[in-house]
Amino acid sequence: MIGKWLLAGMRIDLFDEPTRGIDVRAKEEIFRLIDQLVKDGCAVLMISSELSEIVRVWDGFYMMKEKRIAGELSQDDLSETNLLRLAMHHE
Repeated sequence: MIGKWLLAGMRIDLFDEPTRGIDVRAKEEIFRLIDQLVKDGCAVLMISSELSEIVRVWDGFYMMKEKRIAGELSQDDLSETNLLRLAMHHE
């Protein structure tokens, strides 16, 4: 499915839980693919319920509540602990 998107030449890519239900090796391949897309100039938005994936892969983080940005973390502040603090503060 991802291959079809790549052939379409999209410049903005949305990945919604792209690693759910796949093995560790396949996850690594998806992360490499996403990293390459960013290096090639694509904008990538990933939705993930796995905090470790967010911390490992992304430059920054935005917490949304009721269709609005309720908080954000820069790359320097991005950690699982800070993600949980932000989520608990805005619940």
